[in-house]
Amino acid sequence: MPTSGPAHADPSDKARLRRSLLAARSALTAEERQAAEAALARRALELPELADAGTVAAYVSVGSEPGTRALLETLRARGVRVLLPVLLPDNDLDWALYRGPDHLLRAGRGLLEPDGERLGPAAVTGVDTVLLPGLAVDGRGLRLGRGGGSYDRVLARLERAGADPARVVLLYDDEVVARVPEEPHDHPVHAVVTPGGVRRFATA
Repeated sequence: MPTSGPAHADPSDKARLRRSLLAARSALTAEERQAAEAALARRALELPELADAGTVAAYVSVGSEPGTRALLETLRARGVRVLLPVLLPDNDLDWALYRGPDHLLRAGRGLLEPDGERLGPAAVTGVDTVLLPGLAVDGRGLRLGRGGGSYDRVLARLERAGADPARVVLLYDDEVVARVPEEPHDHPVHAVVTPGGVRRFATA
């Protein structure tokens, strides 16, 4: 459900916070990113929302994002059906089944996308858990994304369909912040997983 708050966040506040967070990510060494990816996978796999899931909507990390590839492979090896996003021209997301790292193709904006059959944007409404990318989350569970709006559409689609999968964001430890700028359409997440642990939120 959208949270109460100001009608619109100041775009400059979001832009400043995004720049700061992206700069901190860029400063991480390859060794630090690899260690964080391994720890993030261990923490995430302990979540009941993933341990008990039949189908998970996830994504392939790129660049300095918190790594998801070890997590994706473990989920697939466990027999979990993993859906990955395919970016559409209007920034909405289609979905396709993850069949392993050899079945990923380079796409626009530096993304990696699955090469299989497209399942349609509505496929996400049938998953048990959605793993969300982001740049930060605050104490209310509100997520700051990169600003493209793709996952805002996904969350709105889930709400329209009456679907309520677990919403989990994957971040580095220092990206759990006091407060992120808020918009009326924001949907809080249920939990954040970082290399250091898990924090849950009481969503409205």
